[in-house]
Amino acid sequence: MRDTLLAQVARWARELPKEPAYTFVDHLGGGTRHTLTWGRADLKARALAVRLRELAGPGDRVALLVPQGLDYVVAMLGTLYARLVAVPLFAPGLPGHGERLAGAYADADPAIVLTTTPALPGVTDFLATAQAPKHVLTVDTVSDLLADEWEPAPFHPGDLAYLQYTSGSTRTPAGVEITHGNLTANATQLWELFRATPRTSVAALWLPLFHDMGLVATVAMPMMGGNQAAFMDPVAFVMRPVRWLRLLSEFEDVFTAGPNFAYEYTAARVTPEEKAGLDLSGVRVMLNGAEPVRPGAIEAFDAAFAGCGLRPEAHTPAYGLAEATVFVTATGRDERPVVTAFDRDALRDGRAVPAATGTRLVSCGRPYGQRVRVVGPSGRALPDGEVGEIWVQGPNVARAYWRDPARGAEVFGAVLEGAEGTWLRTGDLGVLHDGRLYVTGRIKDLIIVDGRNHYPQDIEATAQEAHPAIRRDRVAAFAVPGDAVASGPGAALVQGGALGQGGALGPVPGEAGERVVVVAERSRGGEGADAEEVARSVRAAVRKYHDLSVHDFVLTTAGTLPRTSSGKIARRACLRAYLEGLFV
Repeated sequence: MRDTLLAQVARWARELPKEPAYTFVDHLGGGTRHTLTWGRADLKARALAVRLRELAGPGDRVALLVPQGLDYVVAMLGTLYARLVAVPLFAPGLPGHGERLAGAYADADPAIVLTTTPALPGVTDFLATAQAPKHVLTVDTVSDLLADEWEPAPFHPGDLAYLQYTSGSTRTPAGVEITHGNLTANATQLWELFRATPRTSVAALWLPLFHDMGLVATVAMPMMGGNQAAFMDPVAFVMRPVRWLRLLSEFEDVFTAGPNFAYEYTAARVTPEEKAGLDLSGVRVMLNGAEPVRPGAIEAFDAAFAGCGLRPEAHTPAYGLAEATVFVTATGRDERPVVTAFDRDALRDGRAVPAATGTRLVSCGRPYGQRVRVVGPSGRALPDGEVGEIWVQGPNVARAYWRDPARGAEVFGAVLEGAEGTWLRTGDLGVLHDGRLYVTGRIKDLIIVDGRNHYPQDIEATAQEAHPAIRRDRVAAFAVPGDAVASGPGAALVQGGALGQGGALGPVPGEAGERVVVVAERSRGGEGADAEEVARSVRAAVRKYHDLSVHDFVLTTAGTLPRTSSGKIARRACLRAYLEGLFV
């Protein structure tokens, strides 16, 4: 393993003190740009570290309630310099994530909160309803003169660097313990995959810095080669996705990343007039880290921007999770995405059999610097072609869950028959075919009806194509017990057979076995669509393509479905909301 990343920052501060390290494009503030050179990044990190050491000691947590921008980078680096435990969160007020912030903050129990002067009023309001930290410190008011008092402290790669809170797609967010060694290893793995050129390649992203991929790709990976990271606020991307592409167009050697929905959203929203000024020929790697990556997202993006110089080889489907710092597998650079059709019935039975037509899956490539196995219930590695749980082993795998040793032992302490050491159980289902990994879904999300397996993302894809009134990527499919009855405000509606706007019968008390529920948001153009008609279309499509009956269909208003920090539908949260009768 190379020197830790913090040693790399100090190196570039000596060798490249005036070269740009981090550039924030502030579209929400008029489009101005702010840049930290390597020298300034190191200086500000050392100054903040001195102040933090005055206020806290080894093992104390520092919560980053900082808006997206250069102050966030300084807050993260300064906390690591101080050898304290960073907790990358976000400033209060992010729509739809208030509960997540409160839960993660309470679980981390920080001694210090870092924020900025503009964000301080919101943070003060938030802390009025939470356990108060010992200190609240505004990053932008720390004097650079403190850097002169900095004295490096020895540390070990196994020391805890930060707590990465999971996005909560299937459960309550948990703090993953990421060590300095984990972070260095994963940044190295990504660096080698991207084949980035030192001091030349640029990272251009909009991902939130509190998210695992945003943190590693934007803040950590550029440290490997003294590269520049140019980034923006996620809200600026959502408002005008062409901003992302314009940023990519500025560089001749650039890499980026995003979840599946971002590629479909961008392809649909960027106008022909906006495309005219784009040059995407410099994009070397365009990581897609959704699970699973949808073939349609790649095809739509290619079709939309082939005329802008985008190379098909730039698409890089990948797989990862917070418990492995972030990155596990990916398609090789300059290798076109591999899409394979598997027989749908065989896949439901746990076998991946190539077929002329069927379920099309995108390969997430091969591991880099780590080991991946597909494992059966007995703890044995399965041969190629058999579906099982994805297990991972490598220097990037985190050591535990924060304050949850029992669950940590279950997830991080798996033993593979015939192999040495412990393995990470990802909770994801996948299959190896021709040596490549294909992700088929989450174990906890798997829908089992009459002994047959159904993957919710397949049902969701079918449902969203069934009627134009359904908003794309805003569909959740899940199973409920036959005797489940919703409670809360919508309980009467459920029992009365008119839950939400779907007009379909709700769960029937006493009915045995699991039943399929589909909840979908209305599209912008679907306000006037008849809910009964939409429900019939969805039921017919799911029955035709999956031989499955939809027990209940709910058509709800836009913005209703819970999502994770990376934009994925949080199915477990949707299930809870459904059972509580909240979709009305």
